[in-house]
Amino acid sequence: MTSKREIKSHWRSATRLVHAGQSRSGFKETAEPVYFTSGYIYESAEEAEAAFNNSQPRFVYSRFGNPTVAMFEERMADLEGAEAARGTASGMAAVFAALACQVKAGDRIVSSDALFGSCQFILAEILPKWGVECVFVDGRDNDAWKQALGKPTKAVFLETPSNPSLRLVDLEAVSKLAHAAGATVVVDNVFATPLLQQPLKLGADVVVYSATKHIDGQGRTLGGVILGTQKFITETLQPFLRHTGPSLSPMNAWVLLKGLETLELRVTRQAASAETIARKLSGHAKLAQVLYPTLEGFPQRALAQKQMNGGGTMVGFSLKGGKAAAFKFLNALQLVLISNNLGDAKSLATHPMTTTHQRLTAEQRAAQGIDDGLIRVSVGLEDVEDIIEDLEQALRAV
Repeated sequence: MTSKREIKSHWRSATRLVHAGQSRSGFKETAEPVYFTSGYIYESAEEAEAAFNNSQPRFVYSRFGNPTVAMFEERMADLEGAEAARGTASGMAAVFAALACQVKAGDRIVSSDALFGSCQFILAEILPKWGVECVFVDGRDNDAWKQALGKPTKAVFLETPSNPSLRLVDLEAVSKLAHAAGATVVVDNVFATPLLQQPLKLGADVVVYSATKHIDGQGRTLGGVILGTQKFITETLQPFLRHTGPSLSPMNAWVLLKGLETLELRVTRQAASAETIARKLSGHAKLAQVLYPTLEGFPQRALAQKQMNGGGTMVGFSLKGGKAAAFKFLNALQLVLISNNLGDAKSLATHPMTTTHQRLTAEQRAAQGIDDGLIRVSVGLEDVEDIIEDLEQALRAV
């Protein structure tokens, strides 16, 4: 027997991040219970039949749904302002499922060109094998979107800010163009997090996250989530998930629930530190550029101020000496860690050219703003002055 915590409509996000979706068992536990079970039993054959024909919906198999996972899904939907959500085993499972569930041979997808390497692979390599046309445009160029969406399109996919060059897409403008073309707008919102940008309020239809990043936020586990309307989640996405099985485990869902409780505290601190770092490094003699959405001189600063509640936790900068300088810098770091991950409590530095985007051609990287000297820093929870001191001493070593 379980009871669900009533959420008051006037409660603010920090409160809802702690309480939304909580279902307590008969033991009335404080922390969310972890339901380690693959299957469920029925009191009668009739009850099993009713469960499978949905006349009496309930949990039937943890590949389809699980009580702990359901709590995570409900809390994420509450935070995002979505009607429904489904958890997945990883962020890439979320991206792939959100697109694959709605397309077939002959359909067309239009995407921004500035994408995480694995997202680009899905659109450029996997879906075209199924007969799905994928068109890439410069996401910053509304005229390019208008031209590409001048004919019927099934889906639009984009990241804003993009990984790793922090390019933005005008969500309101692109969503209007996409809907006129009949497209569902899918936004990877991982860099902004649900706290700094809510794409559904700006016209998007579906939002995806790698919950591995800020939602866990402590480098412990993998997970993903897809959010949208009840109709999309139930009728389009759920059958795909049910029969292909990219399921989120109950243990991982529990870890992500614990991460959500501190999400606002962590992201607020990390974003403030990131902006401080960006301003400190701006104009440094050994840097060709510093990238941060709210930084003066950032080409899309006005758009960032319009559709985001902050600049985010990521800072990009390019060393003038290219790859050799970037490697000297990385190898000189003493506090900031070299890693391809992001959104962690620990500050992490990445060289996209040789890691996350290494399979792209030089021309493709150049089109996305990824030069050989670009470093992406995911700002953690350390004292910001310690992070700055480490970055500065590493720059002196170049």
